[in-house]
Amino acid sequence: MTAQAGIFALGTPEHCYLELDLLPGRTGEELVRALAAMTEPLSSTGGVNVVLAFRPELWEQVAPGEGPADAASWTEQLRGPDGFVMPATQHDAWAWIAGGDRTAVFDNARALLAAVAPVARIARETTGWLYKHDRDLTGFIDGTENPKLLEAPAVAVVPAGQPGAGSSVVLHQVWRHNTGEWEKLGTHGQELAMGRTKADSIELPPQEMPPSAHVARTTLEVDGEEKDIFRRNVAYGGVTDHGTVFVGFAQDQWRLTEMLRRMAGASDGIRCELTKYVIPMSGAYYTVPTVEALARFAPEDDEG
Repeated sequence: MTAQAGIFALGTPEHCYLELDLLPGRTGEELVRALAAMTEPLSSTGGVNVVLAFRPELWEQVAPGEGPADAASWTEQLRGPDGFVMPATQHDAWAWIAGGDRTAVFDNARALLAAVAPVARIARETTGWLYKHDRDLTGFIDGTENPKLLEAPAVAVVPAGQPGAGSSVVLHQVWRHNTGEWEKLGTHGQELAMGRTKADSIELPPQEMPPSAHVARTTLEVDGEEKDIFRRNVAYGGVTDHGTVFVGFAQDQWRLTEMLRRMAGASDGIRCELTKYVIPMSGAYYTVPTVEALARFAPEDDEG
């Protein structure tokens, strides 16, 4: 089974994320069919990469057993012990359109919305872009620990022989930055909060790493083995309102959820220091089907 290629299509500078909700009286299958019909035209003639994903329960109803076994909607706020909250903003579908040209991304996002208009409405739109090639708006390199491209499928995709082989879970969040307060920390304070050096992204040694550092809070180990995720984060917004679009793929939802619990301090009471300067505005999980599963819902080729 084949994972959607756009998951691994690195280097695209322009991004658009569309979250959709079913209209009353319409079915999940109708939404899947409407989106699946757009995948090939946008990718082949529109010059963009498209990744489609669905609320896990919706996809399970439409294609039983063809998603990660533990995939589930984000329906309740995640609270830390000090009152910190990550909101749950689950929707029915997620479309990620990325390309090398903003015009192409804009035009194709409009085409997708027009195609699904009879069955779904837009719930949230976020436009993203690459900042300084590989940094986020904190000024730090983003995704230093990302697996290499050849290793990424083993992290992001359910392995062959397991239920939902070839599919993924994606975590989509929008984080607004309080850049003014972050800059007041200065470089050394920022490095302690992040757990890495700012210039060259070298992880701080254990004796210097605060337990609340972002690196410490987001590193997951089980029996001595790190459980990675594959990040495709970008920046969003303008000068007065901006931040990070977090897009994380994994073969199981557990590692994504545990990462967030550790960041919030829900697991052990230690909250990620970075969350004092970036504010979560949204949060949802989606099942990313395989190419073959989507193809079953796409219209047949018209050979004339």
